[in-house]
Amino acid sequence: MTKEEIIDLISQKIKLIRTEKGYTQDRMAEVLGLSKKTLVQIEKGRMTAGWSTAVTACALFRDSEILQASLGEDPLEIIETIAHDGLERPKEKTMGGKVWWRETQTQGRYRLQQNILSNHYRIIDDQDYRWFSTFEKSDALERLQELAKMKM
Repeated sequence: MTKEEIIDLISQKIKLIRTEKGYTQDRMAEVLGLSKKTLVQIEKGRMTAGWSTAVTACALFRDSEILQASLGEDPLEIIETIAHDGLERPKEKTMGGKVWWRETQTQGRYRLQQNILSNHYRIIDDQDYRWFSTFEKSDALERLQELAKMKM
């Protein structure tokens, strides 16, 4: 996924997210830091949200079923992975990939998984802690080998 794809997705889903939360357009605009006029334009498809609005929506509505159905269990992980061109942060507990993930490879105590919605990759250990996230398969495979060689 790219920034542009995230922006388009959030722009298309923003009204559903607002409705799911039970917010009026006034309240949603206030929460996202937009004018009501801008929100209405986004909801009607006349303009797209900006990157900052997409990030804000993912951060503030990360528990949204609409967002999770579109981006997986952790919308912020997608945002962070895109923003930082990969993400490495050991020791964040995950749910183990039972719903949104397919396992592609295992080395030692580490598993490489691919998200079925966003197609990004992550490496988790045998205790389901996330160690690495990226959209690049080659980077994920390289990091998987490095982690498997480490003595823990």
